[in-house]
Amino acid sequence: MVEAGRGEALEIFSRIPQEAKDILHDLASRWRDVEDHAAMEVVFLTGAMTNEVYQISWPSRGHVASHRAVLLRIYGADFFFDREDEIRTFEFMSHCGHGPRLLGRFDKGRVEEFIHARTLSAHDLREPETSALIAANLREFHDLDVPGPRNIFIWTRLRRWLKLAKDFASPEESADFCLDQMEDEISRLEMELIGGDQRLGFCHNDLQYGNIMIDDVTRTLTIIDYEYSSYNPIAFDLANHFCEMAADYHTETPHVLDFTRYPDPDERRRFAEAYFSSGKEVYGVDLEKLLVDVEKYALASHLLWGLWGIVSKHVNNINFDYGEYARQRFEQYWTRKPIVLGP
Repeated sequence: MVEAGRGEALEIFSRIPQEAKDILHDLASRWRDVEDHAAMEVVFLTGAMTNEVYQISWPSRGHVASHRAVLLRIYGADFFFDREDEIRTFEFMSHCGHGPRLLGRFDKGRVEEFIHARTLSAHDLREPETSALIAANLREFHDLDVPGPRNIFIWTRLRRWLKLAKDFASPEESADFCLDQMEDEISRLEMELIGGDQRLGFCHNDLQYGNIMIDDVTRTLTIIDYEYSSYNPIAFDLANHFCEMAADYHTETPHVLDFTRYPDPDERRRFAEAYFSSGKEVYGVDLEKLLVDVEKYALASHLLWGLWGIVSKHVNNINFDYGEYARQRFEQYWTRKPIVLGP
């Protein structure tokens, strides 16, 4: 995410719930180096497409960064996931040292530790050294022993989001997006991928560049934002990450995708090789089969986020053309399907 500008301080401050203000005041009062608890600066951060995210900071004395900062997250629509599951995952990650610490919770959001690192850019995903770091960190993420059912979740989620899309879409939208055909498309993909020796792991399921932070000095990566995380085949997480390379959410048209940026076969292979070379064991994975499955799961990714776009169009107020985003994901699905699955 990047700074969108401070805007009018009072207008921005008014958007913060009182519960959150109380938590922020309490935090600042505990820090002896904060000179003035009332001198809170609020900066809205762009790039999030579900929540509203703010950097909150206070001038401080004797502190290396010369200010104290936290991240305030105000939840958006949570039709897509169970918020309590997401909180439990966040707390688990925090406890294991894999993400920011939880500093406070309120009814419609939370306060997190502010990570002093930068969010990756769309360009970073294609840089070979950074891509290899992402692969290694993703391998570590997948190996986490997160409590919860270890079932493949992608098919359940697709069907849940299809139902939501049908509930929200107008008859014209349903016809335009071929929603009545989607159950058959989901079932076809599931049959193509069911069974076999698929390695499962705890998957992020939304590994776009905005959910990866890097310390440019230490080259340490941190994967953040676990709203959509669950156990799934690792091939889905790789596929979804590759699909995200088509996006740049920090342009004047953040919804526009460029699928010519989808990684070519050599890039996909290098990422997979870096992924497996980062661990002590290879788990007997057939790399060729994995890469074939990745392309099939890329189709599932297009359907999933296409459905997300339809629902988000009706429930989110963020300035993003969700409907056009959905259209592009579905178009890519129909374009790639005969190439990947045959007629």
